Amino acid sequence: MTPPQRQRRSPGSDRPAAPASGGAPAKEGEVRNPERLFVIGGEGGGERADIDLVTLIVARADPPVSATPEQAALLRLCAAPLSVAELSAYLSLPFSVVTVLLTDLLASELVQARAPIVRQKVADRNLLEAVMHGLQKL
Repeated sequence: MTPPQRQRRSPGSDRPAAPASGGAPAKEGEVRNPERLFVIGGEGGGERADIDLVTLIVARADPPVSATPEQAALLRLCAAPLSVAELSAYLSLPFSVVTVLLTDLLASELVQARAPIVRQKVADRNLLEAVMHGLQKL
């Protein structure tokens, strides 16, 4: 059983206002409070780091006392390398908001951004020959 959902009320009205999405309940992962995202991300007037969805983020330090709850959550999640897409999903925040948070953390050197590990589809011929010769010597 799910707990009842609170609905906003219009000023001067005794009945709850209709949901903003035309009467339909909010879908999973849909954020219905854009003001919260503005508060989390700040004004966002500065430069953003060059981060894409597959950039790996690794924490370099524990969350400082001055960190916001979202920044602290990001730092705790990044104890092991995680992609920006995974962080966005785990925190249920849009990619753009996570990018703003990560830009602040990168500027204060609390996290490190790494390019994703690219694996070749076909192994290097020299490597395969070295392995084959090593196995033959056994």
